[in-house]
Formats: sequence, structure tokens, C-alpha cells
Amino acid sequence: MTTMNRRSFLSTLAAAGVVPTVMAGSRRALAQTSGGVLRTPAWPAPTFLNSAVSTGGPESFLSPKFYDGLLGYEYGMVPKASLATEWSMSDDGLTVEFKLRDGVKWHDGEAFTARDVAFTFMEVLKVHHGRGRTTFAALESVETPDDLTAIFHLSRPTPALMRALDSRESPILPAHLYEGTDIMANPVNTAPVGTGPFLLENYEIGANVVMVKNPDYWDEGFPRLDRMVIQYIADPATRVAMLESGQADAIFLNQIPAQEILRLAELPEFEMTTDGFEAMPSAQQMDFNLDNEFLANKLVRHAIAHAIDVNWITQNVWYGMGQPGRSPLHFDQRAYFTTEGVPSYPYDPARANELLDEAGYPRGAGGMRFALTLDPSPWGTESITAASYIKEVLRQVGIDVTIRTQDFAVFVQTVYTDRNHDLALYTASMGVDPTIGVHRFYNSASFLPGTGFSNGAHYVNPEVDALLNAASVETDEAARVQEYADFQRLAYEDLPVLKVTDISMATIASVRVKDHTVDALGALGSLKQCWIEE
Repeated sequence: MTTMNRRSFLSTLAAAGVVPTVMAGSRRALAQTSGGVLRTPAWPAPTFLNSAVSTGGPESFLSPKFYDGLLGYEYGMVPKASLATEWSMSDDGLTVEFKLRDGVKWHDGEAFTARDVAFTFMEVLKVHHGRGRTTFAALESVETPDDLTAIFHLSRPTPALMRALDSRESPILPAHLYEGTDIMANPVNTAPVGTGPFLLENYEIGANVVMVKNPDYWDEGFPRLDRMVIQYIADPATRVAMLESGQADAIFLNQIPAQEILRLAELPEFEMTTDGFEAMPSAQQMDFNLDNEFLANKLVRHAIAHAIDVNWITQNVWYGMGQPGRSPLHFDQRAYFTTEGVPSYPYDPARANELLDEAGYPRGAGGMRFALTLDPSPWGTESITAASYIKEVLRQVGIDVTIRTQDFAVFVQTVYTDRNHDLALYTASMGVDPTIGVHRFYNSASFLPGTGFSNGAHYVNPEVDALLNAASVETDEAARVQEYADFQRLAYEDLPVLKVTDISMATIASVRVKDHTVDALGALGSLKQCWIEE
């Protein structure tokens, strides 16, 4: 694990007594396996406790603690056993066979079987999961010849599939509790019954999630922690104060402002790591709702891009923890990311004004051309902070922007169900493979009102669809690289989505918190190996 410790002058924050202090059990060596309470503040609060039905950040963190996936991933996204102990793919890439772990029990005592795997993929992930509809689009059926064998039958090769089988991306759900129900309204979504290392002890909506170790977990000796307490604290300064005062042990997923992560990393009692995010390269980006008469004009979208200095946002909002957006892909998707031939939109207010004039929107009364509403996601603080900057720079080119802040569930409802938005600024996972995370924002088939973090722009381009569909099944790597290069050039010319910052995610934790990041999933995995040194 890559960690950083540096010293500097520190200002102090007032401690806020909002989390009960719980003493962790003594741990002097890795071999100890009992005791320990991990306390972490976060925001926003989850809508569900299950990432099979939501790709939101809160659910992505919580779900892997309750549920297992077929596979885990070592650093480098090397597959390792989880609910599947063996796996093999046919030479034509159309059949994948999984041998399942024997003796695994659901939290309610029922036996885990291949039926659960088939149901989860065919009835939930392919239907309700924002990325799963793309990742598993070619999955035609799951054959279950016996309780411990699941055979995936694909209509076409799917290169991304084997990198999307972990407990965050594809948690396996209990068929006996979901079959024949309204999946999205099922109460198990907020009272999880999984096979994972932790059991739900308490869930107070909007306030906290408390989980305790599963004493019957199939992986002997795990989890090491006795309990995890996640408290939902809206104020980022309070979250910082909790960590600094010892009322919290770790903060994951950039859940405090970047400057505070870097500041705390200078203290000897904390460590920062950017490891453990291979499965979730994340970016801040802004959707243009193409159903809006102004934003339907490509010249307007180009003008807005020229009016926004994404380098300024990267340096001043993200404090350099990332790179300015230059493509629909994340720079960490190294095999496919390119800027060669991809249109760029350098900060140029004069050019923005020219394009708006050319688009037929001259300045009117008060110097304004038209008005837009900007909805920033409340996940973290960065989108809300960046929204204020965007409002000001767009005012300077004659666009009157109203910022509308709301809680996370209302944001998702407003943008992706009601579609009552003009500009939507948010952070999202780009996926370990572009098929998993990027396609959903650009493929016309991903425009599904009611599904969060999909094609919020309502972008339709048959040529882009063809490139993405080809790349999703391409087994010739050189051809796949070319398809993604062509996609990046074409999509960034159309610009339905403006990439703002490719984020470098981080975990900041007390040095007492051991083994929180041991593989490619880091805190987005189960944390079953984590322990607290007393």
C-alpha cells in the first residue's frame, strides 16, 4: 500500500461530540482476530443498502460489507475467489462456467446456491443496475445444472464482464427473498440479507448505519472488526473534526475536502493512500440536458465549455488531486484513453461569447442571453463548490445560472426521473473498463428515465452507439483501442457531457487502522481484513 506522511503547521478544528466513543479491542499483531470498532463519517446518506439496485456512492461503499460477489480482485484487477472458487471461459468467449463455494449461508440461515446467481444477474443486474444493463447486455441466460454450478451463456463476447464480478459492482442477492417481488420496492433493499462478513445491526434513515461481524461468515477468521459505525454528517468541517479529534478512525472516498485530506496527511498520526480505487476511477462531469432548447445547440455547449476553466476547478476545488478532464474516458483507463484528435475547449471567454452570438443568442436586458438551472450533486462538497464558480463564469458570458441544491435522493429524482434539469454536475465512477462505467453516459440505449447516473443528457448518435457496441464485444485489443479512440473524438465534438476533473481518490485514516486497503477494491470491498490497533 502506498502511504504518505508529511509534517506542516496545522490549524485546529473544534471537536464535535456527535459519535459515541467506542473503545476498540486490543490488537498487537495481525494474527489477532477479535475486537475493534471502525467509525467513519460520510455524506450523503444512502437510499438503499444494496448496490445491485443503485450505483450511487453511498450504496457502493456499504453493499460489499453485507454482500459478496462471485470474485474479488487483487491489485492489477487480478481475479481471486469469493463466492466462486473456480471459473473458466470457452475459447469463443461465449460461455463462462463458475464453480460456487459450498456451505455458504445467507444471513437468515438459508443456503446460497446457483439459483441466487442466476436470479441476481438475469432479474436484477441486467434490469435495474445502471451499469449492469450495459455490462451484462449480452448475457442471455444463466444455466444452473446443480446448486454449485452457474454457467453464463453470452450472445457475444464481453471483455468487461470478468472485471465486473466483485461485491460492489455485482453483489449476489438472495433469490428466496426477491423472487416474485417488486425489486426496487423490496424491503430487503434497506434490511440487507447477504452472505457477506457483516450483519446490519441498526439503520436510522439519514443518520447512521451500524453493522456487526457475521459470526458464521464462510471465510474463517474474518471479519476482524467487531463493528462498523457509519454516521451521516452533512457538514464537511464536522467530518474533519471527528477524524482529527479521534471520534472517527478513517474517512474513505474523498468524503472530506481535498485540502483537508492533504493537510491531515502531514500529521504523523494519519496515513493517506490513493491505492484501492482501481475498480472505481472517478470523475466530475457535467451533463447538458439536450432536451433543453438552448443546450440542444452544439455551439452553446462548446461556448459553455470554453467559459469554464477546468484546470482552475481541478487545482482550486480538487486541490490538484486529479487531472483536468480532456476526454470522455478517465486518464487511468490507460489502455484506451487518448487526447490525440480529441477536441479541446481551453478557457477562452472571448471565444465563448463569439459562439453564443453565432448560435443566435445575443445579450439582452441586463447583459443576459438566457437562463439555466444547475443541479450539483451533494456527494462530497466539490460539485457544490464548483457550481458557484461555474455560475460566475457563465454570468460573465451572459448566461444566468440558478444553482439548485438538494439532498442526494432528490437530486437523482430531479435529474434522472423527472428530468427537470438543465445542467447536472456530479461525480461518478468511470469503471475499471469503459464498457462498465463510460458507455452509460453516451449510449442512447442507456437513456432510461428513472435510472440514476445513466444517459442524463439524452444523447443520441447512431455512430457513437455503433462504436460503443463494437468495443463492448471486441476481442482484438488493437481494434478495441481504435474504436475507443474514434468514440472519444466523436463524442467530445458533440459534447453532451463536459468532463471537468478526472479525480484521484484517497483514503485518510488513523495509523491505528490496519489493513484497510489490501487489494484493488480497498474500502469499496468488504473491509473484512481491517482491524484496529489499540
